[in-house]
Amino acid sequence: MAAERGSAFLLKVGDGAATPTYATVAGLRTTQLSINGESVAITNKGSGGWRELLSGAGTRSVSVAGAGVFTGSAAEARLKGNALAGTLDDYELSFEGGERMRGRFLLTRLDYAGDFNGERSYTLALESSGAVTSL
Repeated sequence: MAAERGSAFLLKVGDGAATPTYATVAGLRTTQLSINGESVAITNKGSGGWRELLSGAGTRSVSVAGAGVFTGSAAEARLKGNALAGTLDDYELSFEGGERMRGRFLLTRLDYAGDFNGERSYTLALESSGAVTSL
């Protein structure tokens, strides 16, 4: 697999339509994706002292974090609205190699910060709700 630029790892938010159109969240300088899985142990006396896990059981989730400079884009305004309302929305992650991931996420954290004589910045955290598909 070839190396990819981090600047090409984009977070996009849907427009709320039944078949959403996605807009890139502007100003993001860092983006992070975590795919999480919780296992179900089925270890028993016959396991010979080794832990055994049940394939396909447990819960899976995707977490996304980002930080950037506030630009006032429409996508950023949609994020703020989602955070204030506690609304699930459609999001897409896209990568330089053309891979994309889509799913419904809840914006669980949105922080704004600013220093005197500096730019206004923000950090965000998203948690998946339901399946996240790789396209």
